[in-house]
Amino acid sequence: MNALAAEIAGIIRADGPMPVSRYMALCLGHPRHGYYMTRDPFGQRGDFTTAPEISQMFGELIGLWAAHLWQAMGSPVRVRLVELGPGRGTLMADMQRATRIVPGFREAISVHLVETSPVLRQRQAATLAGLEPVWHDGIGPALEGPVILVANEFLDALPLDQFVMTAEGWRERLVGLGENGELAFGLAAAPETALRIAASADSMLEQPSVALDIVAQVAGHVAAEGGAALFIDYGSALSGFGDTLQAMQKHGFVDPLAEPGEADLTVHVDFERMGQAALKAGAALHGPASQRDFLLALGLPQRAQALSLKADADQRAAISAAFDRLIAPGDTGMGELFKVLALSSRNLPPLPGFDLHRLPDQG
Repeated sequence: MNALAAEIAGIIRADGPMPVSRYMALCLGHPRHGYYMTRDPFGQRGDFTTAPEISQMFGELIGLWAAHLWQAMGSPVRVRLVELGPGRGTLMADMQRATRIVPGFREAISVHLVETSPVLRQRQAATLAGLEPVWHDGIGPALEGPVILVANEFLDALPLDQFVMTAEGWRERLVGLGENGELAFGLAAAPETALRIAASADSMLEQPSVALDIVAQVAGHVAAEGGAALFIDYGSALSGFGDTLQAMQKHGFVDPLAEPGEADLTVHVDFERMGQAALKAGAALHGPASQRDFLLALGLPQRAQALSLKADADQRAAISAAFDRLIAPGDTGMGELFKVLALSSRNLPPLPGFDLHRLPDQG
């Protein structure tokens, strides 16, 4: 049992079994032992790889998407470009490089990063040297005036609660202690009488309250102040039942309870419920679209071709492999599993990636 497991076990002995959301929050954000507090988890040497780390093309197209949105907003002289969970800063760096072709955009934006990890903040500072980004511990302070917000693989890391349908009704899934004192899943003794969702026996319901609150907060802001937000993550376009909690370590799945703080804990995003929260908060909704359809609509093939014309044989092979991974369906790629959802003020036209509008070629 590692240090964080021992601390969690102590909390359980003192207070009783804890909700899955509290367990996830401790594993990911504990100030001394939390997963994101102590490491850079990205890339081949880490535990997982995200789309910006796979290819520069991803960030370049997102950057041009943001610049097109700025133009659709009337090219305001001041707008915040906000990223939630910016990783190593790779996505933002690629966005900035691509938008050099858009007159006035880079002069109009200020870069704001919502990041709690001191390790990743240092990495972002090195990657984005010269851009003078402003860091925030929470989302609220980053939202001021019109904003263009991007969140890639952010919602999946937010804690949620789980409930299982039993003969007595919905009972909350908790993290407690097994017979040998190890961490173990169990169910609350009493049912949740407030939950009145019909389901078959043993169905699992996930309640992503933190993610829903954040989406509603962002949607309410862009509805009132202008701009848009782009959320890219893995999950389902339609709501359903099931246990999506997973732990990733060294690019493989592991037991979520085995080594708390040493593995990444994530869940699948319920995009239907996220969209409902955005609409209720007053924003216009675009999507969700699959990552494949979104990137193809933005001009990923044309960008890959342009890069390949300037590349040697090895580089062309790498570009082709990255292209396939970004849009391939099934377990081999990200194309269908990942979805893209945009929220915007209601006075904006249809956004690129969600209609037939393609971004201008970079050359």
